[in-house]
Amino acid sequence: MSHNHSHGHDHGHGHGDVFHSHAPIGKMKQAFFLSFVILAVELVGGFISHSLALLSDAGHVLTDIAAIGLSWYAMRQSLKAPSEGYTFGYHRSGILAAFINAVSLILIAFVILWEAVQRFQSPQEVGSTWMFIGAGVGLIMNLYLGLGLSKEDNVNVKSAVLHMLGDAAASAGVIVGGIIIHFTGWYVIDPILSVLIALLIAVGAVGLVRETIRILMEATPKDVDIRKVADTIRSVDGVHAVHDLHVWSITSGKNALSCHVTLDGQTTIERSQTILRDIEHRLLHLGIGHCTVQMEDDKHPHADTMLCCDAEPAHAHGHSGHEHEQHAHGGGQQGHEHQDREQGRGH
Repeated sequence: MSHNHSHGHDHGHGHGDVFHSHAPIGKMKQAFFLSFVILAVELVGGFISHSLALLSDAGHVLTDIAAIGLSWYAMRQSLKAPSEGYTFGYHRSGILAAFINAVSLILIAFVILWEAVQRFQSPQEVGSTWMFIGAGVGLIMNLYLGLGLSKEDNVNVKSAVLHMLGDAAASAGVIVGGIIIHFTGWYVIDPILSVLIALLIAVGAVGLVRETIRILMEATPKDVDIRKVADTIRSVDGVHAVHDLHVWSITSGKNALSCHVTLDGQTTIERSQTILRDIEHRLLHLGIGHCTVQMEDDKHPHADTMLCCDAEPAHAHGHSGHEHEQHAHGGGQQGHEHQDREQGRGH
């Protein structure tokens, strides 16, 4: 029984990702230190003007600093080479950072909502001038930083960009609120804006939490149709069926696959390698850069616990015996397959 891997295609992707990762790291470092300037200005402006909306925005900036700092750290970690202890490398550190960022945003949103309720019950006079100054600085800097990183296709960077653009939108709202307060004296506008800022933060954060959880749970990537993947593998000449098919993301934009394929028992090793290269090539066009394929003959029993796509009903066999055999070997076959695909990440 053989374990086959795609190495050739994976080399290019691996090196390319490392190369392109250096550019956003510099921008994240810049964003981290500039965010302290925004925080200082909005805190001063919020305390002087007694504006909850501006202080809420400053609270959001505080999470920006934590988010950007985590993202910056995670991106540096992801450049580290795989080790014996972390054979997939450190790419998941970015996903963990994004998850922590999103959860922190949700907590901040609840704090803002609580403070807004208190302000509705006891409205306070708000000075509009410092609202303009503090919010203006926040708007300009966050737009500059957020738009500069918005094209990066990385969930970790996206989480930080979400903080920045959400804060820019909040700052714009504070400016509008300051104008209304200046001309009307309606101080209730301030807590209303705070509620809108909190909802804006929460909606984006919930979506980010769902995306990171999908990756951490190794769910099928949203941009991958697993039935199409199965049909693509089965369409390769010489493949009778595919089963135990798994597709997951190592991190955002890095999809991997493992599966068992059934071949004719008379297939030569040379022919099986041709089939394997054909499978790798077709999967690459479906956005899957690393795959681990185990080849079997059509008489080999298999555990029908995951997606199973037999070409013909005749290929269905008893499964429990094979499954018990795997456990008897201490997870030998599946463990070896998992180890192989992790080692493949190093390439």
